[in-house]
Amino acid sequence: MFISNAYAQAAGAAPESSLMSFLPIILMFVVLYFVMIRPQMKRQKEQKAMLDALAKGDEVITAGGIAGKVTKVADAFVSVEISNGVEMQVQKSAVTTLLPKGTLK
Repeated sequence: MFISNAYAQAAGAAPESSLMSFLPIILMFVVLYFVMIRPQMKRQKEQKAMLDALAKGDEVITAGGIAGKVTKVADAFVSVEISNGVEMQVQKSAVTTLLPKGTLK
């Protein structure tokens, strides 16, 4: 009396193609590539180029926040002068930023 009758839906609705069912997942990976993966790869390439171009006299900042002038460059290590007569050796990968010339006095 208060409940209406429920009728079955008519048959004949064709199932979606398999490509259309995977389309949201494919779009999600494409967006993920352009938003996260590609910029990270670009940053890594720039960092590697900067480390390869390090030379004596460059002013740098290390990962620990120490600023200094490069005095020696080896394959894996860099000597950084942080004050007059005070040098420390850091790994090349610890150098994060290359400063413009004349930044440090």
